[in-house]
Amino acid sequence: MATPFLSSEEYDERAHQLYNEGQYDEALDVLREGLSLYPNAVELHIGVGYAHHAREEYAWARRSFEEALVLDPEHEDALAGLGETLLKFGQQPAALRSFRRTLELGYEDDIELMLQIGRALFREGLIDHSREYFEIAGRQTPDSAEAVSCIGYVQHRLGDDEAAITTLRRALKIDEDHTEARIYLGNIFYDRGDYEAALYHLDRSTPDDHWDELGIWRLIELKKMVYRLRDNDPELKPWENRLAELAGEPDDIDEMLAEIESRAAETADNEARGQLELFGVLLSSLAKEKEDDSPAHCIKVGEDDSYEGTWEEILLKMSEARGSNGGGSIKDFMANEARRGYSLTGRRIPTESAESFIKGSADAGLLRIVR
Repeated sequence: MATPFLSSEEYDERAHQLYNEGQYDEALDVLREGLSLYPNAVELHIGVGYAHHAREEYAWARRSFEEALVLDPEHEDALAGLGETLLKFGQQPAALRSFRRTLELGYEDDIELMLQIGRALFREGLIDHSREYFEIAGRQTPDSAEAVSCIGYVQHRLGDDEAAITTLRRALKIDEDHTEARIYLGNIFYDRGDYEAALYHLDRSTPDDHWDELGIWRLIELKKMVYRLRDNDPELKPWENRLAELAGEPDDIDEMLAEIESRAAETADNEARGQLELFGVLLSSLAKEKEDDSPAHCIKVGEDDSYEGTWEEILLKMSEARGSNGGGSIKDFMANEARRGYSLTGRRIPTESAESFIKGSADAGLLRIVR
């Protein structure tokens, strides 16, 4: 039921609180109730736009921002929201014009707005454009760790790691608890092979500070390497739990698609099996006639190590060479190596079979398949 004694500002404030808590459906309910009483309240239209945007309902978000701009063509939040939504539709020139309008209207001193626009551009890969807005924010508030660190992120993405390290260290000097900058800095050091510095920064974060799996995988590997922790060490449990949270559970649609894919693959396998049986005897005879008795496959790891045989034999030889043959199954070896590979490259390596593992490792650049 509507509550007429609330002002449009109070509706907006209630919805904003729900939005910050991630309760987008509830925020929309409040905003719609407010608009039923105050249909010309610009802030409520903008709030609806951001709630739809958070729910990835970009067409509805665009409509709400445009309605707000009809009521107030110079509203900075509506211009920024419309720009973000236009980026999702791939309309970069229009989005850039919308963002640029905020500068023309003199909103350079709105630090949160500049950072919002910069981050939107950064997420969409428009790094040079994002840099302009981050630098504006940095000039306005040179003591803002967030603004300074954003400049560091841009420097890294543009390939200037030395400048990025200096800038991120400056951000942490301003605020040593700015964990986003610390995690980013730790990953830069890891990529450079400075594992001591990487561990120093990553180990000063908590599992809840991470919203990306890569930093956690790397920290787990560093802890194992430096502190000699085993896979089941209790110290690793909170980090592994956070990994599970970030991975999430598959939703109903994911499960349905997986089932359809599985059934399609099973049908294809059944159809192909008959054809394969027809050629079975021929293939066997050809194999017997083959004079070259060299192994089926050969891989190289680095410059010196090479392994030959079937995919399974190669994997067993790799396990033995790394001293893992007595410490667990080949499946365990693949799981551990896949995790190590992810920490080094950020690429996921499949472990369903020896063949998929070796080919995935080759795709990640960890080895080379000769034949």
